[in-house]
Amino acid sequence: MSPGKIIALSGGVGGAKLVLGLSHVLPDDRLMVVTNTGDDFDHFGLRICPDTDTVIYTLADLADKTKGWGRADESWTFMKTTRSLGGEDWFNLGDGDLALHVMRTQALARGQSLSDVTASVSKAWNIGVQIVPMCDQAVATTVKTETGSLAFQHYFVRDQCQPVVTGFDFEGIDQATANPIALDALGQGPDAIILTPSNPYVSIDPILKTPGMRPAIEASDAPVIAVSPIVGGAAIKGPAAKMMSELGVPATVLEVAKHYSGLVDAMVIDEIDGHLASAIQDLGMEVSVVPTVMTGLEDKIALAKDVLALVRRLKSAGPS
Repeated sequence: MSPGKIIALSGGVGGAKLVLGLSHVLPDDRLMVVTNTGDDFDHFGLRICPDTDTVIYTLADLADKTKGWGRADESWTFMKTTRSLGGEDWFNLGDGDLALHVMRTQALARGQSLSDVTASVSKAWNIGVQIVPMCDQAVATTVKTETGSLAFQHYFVRDQCQPVVTGFDFEGIDQATANPIALDALGQGPDAIILTPSNPYVSIDPILKTPGMRPAIEASDAPVIAVSPIVGGAAIKGPAAKMMSELGVPATVLEVAKHYSGLVDAMVIDEIDGHLASAIQDLGMEVSVVPTVMTGLEDKIALAKDVLALVRRLKSAGPS
């Protein structure tokens, strides 16, 4: 029997790093990336998909590796002109980035699905890995704070994650349907399902909560592996640790494991958190303790190889 797919659920920067590593050690046709669309929004009349675009830019080798977001070698004429006219300037759109959003918005207006547009962009930029939005319907993550609810990008970008978080809503998710492409792949006997080191609450949860997605994962015989985004009590990128603390949850890999308990078969944690391995195992999960901080490409590939080695161990062990 030929090898099955590796299906990776991903948010933005952290998830994209592992996805890039996986793309270097797997044939393109064995890797599918299901991206979070809960932080998609409309700005200047354009449909913007930050997490999906981060994965696209990363796999197309267009990402700004210094900033960690946006495109490399970007120009900013549009934003400078917008600012000079007194327009909204809290969300930076580079000129090259803007072209993608214009093209996407026009395609959606013509009746194309977000999946179709994403596939077209991938083909144009020679991305062989299949990138699949979690759904084609609009879902909007709302961050509940002590001073009221905020659209995700207002919380994340405009307000720089400063408001104290009290919870999350995913508007429109009950009317959404998990992407049929992803559901079909989950039903075809994948080798593994990987929850990348993205924010559990606002990157992975929207994917899992999309109707049909979690049942399809649970129905699969494939091992489900989560790579912790928390290392030594801190998030490598983004506000995950801050959110956990404000929700009254200790920012530890053990709490990430508890969050995923009942779905995940194994956790990948950093060496600095090795002392928590036994407590995670007590939750019924296997644990792999390896270096998880991805600074350069070699780190990304090394972690991808470690994750795939865990996949092989779990599959050789068979059902527990």
